[in-house]
Amino acid sequence: MTTVVKPPERAARQAAPARSEKRSGMRFRHRLRRDWPLLVMVLPVIVLLGVFHYFPTLGNVIAFQDYSPYAGIRGSEFIGFANFSRMFSEPAFWRAVANTLSITAVQLIFFFPIPIALALLLNSVLSAKIRNVVQGIVYLPHFFSWVLVVSLFQQMIGGAGLLAQTLRDHGHSAVDLMTKPDTFILLVTAQSVWKDAGWGMIVFLAALSTINPALYEAAAADGANRWRRLWHITLPGLRPVIVLLLILRLGDALTVGFEQFILQRSAVGGGAAEVLDTYVYYQGLLVGDFGYGAAAGLFKGVIGLVLVLVANRFAHLVGEQGVYSRS
Repeated sequence: MTTVVKPPERAARQAAPARSEKRSGMRFRHRLRRDWPLLVMVLPVIVLLGVFHYFPTLGNVIAFQDYSPYAGIRGSEFIGFANFSRMFSEPAFWRAVANTLSITAVQLIFFFPIPIALALLLNSVLSAKIRNVVQGIVYLPHFFSWVLVVSLFQQMIGGAGLLAQTLRDHGHSAVDLMTKPDTFILLVTAQSVWKDAGWGMIVFLAALSTINPALYEAAAADGANRWRRLWHITLPGLRPVIVLLLILRLGDALTVGFEQFILQRSAVGGGAAEVLDTYVYYQGLLVGDFGYGAAAGLFKGVIGLVLVLVANRFAHLVGEQGVYSRS
């Protein structure tokens, strides 16, 4: 009887995967024993996401159907990409996409830096009492509904608002900034800044609190002035949060809001206020063409996913973690 003896290197190579799998299993069981309270705590959130987000996502199949709510998904005719072909051939759809991207670009330029500047200014205030008062005042509009925000702007700069009345009292012609299509993009940006700049400021203030104060003390001891400390310590400390929020904002590039625009659409017209969300409502949901509306919504989701992946890849190239990183 002949006995075959394997070379030591070959035997070691064959045994290595088994040992690696065994170690991986042991590490997994160790992490499971260590983190099971956290897993139990997060389980309700996972269930809620599954039931109210991921499971309804399966309903996107109606974008490929001539969907009828009476026939249901199983009874509706499958028409493939007909809804998408019709959508891409509609000039109104591309006008809505252009308006949405224009508003997103303006808000990235004018709105995105404002919370950062507010956080830096408020963080430089020495009095904690003053910081708390200013923080509360700036943060309060975030809890207002868009109906209230639009009404306040109407009372201030509308045709019968404070600005128009003041101009009339001084012998000038009144200006109604709420009904001008040419300046509508600046109007909605100003509304968004007033409403949500305080919320973004809170996020950046939290990021500023994580920066080690010893870095500022060491820089001041080396003779660095306030601007040097801002440029070399504060902004690098905020950069991961800035990159993360910028990636998330790019992912929502085709989502600029629904209530804000539908409330003001009749005042300025669809040419200026028609964005992708209102287009889905008027062209899909309002007329009962649910398959067409789902196609527009699915297009928006796919573009958002692509933008997040591209922006996250760029963040990795510049040395930031981004939304996620490969382990």
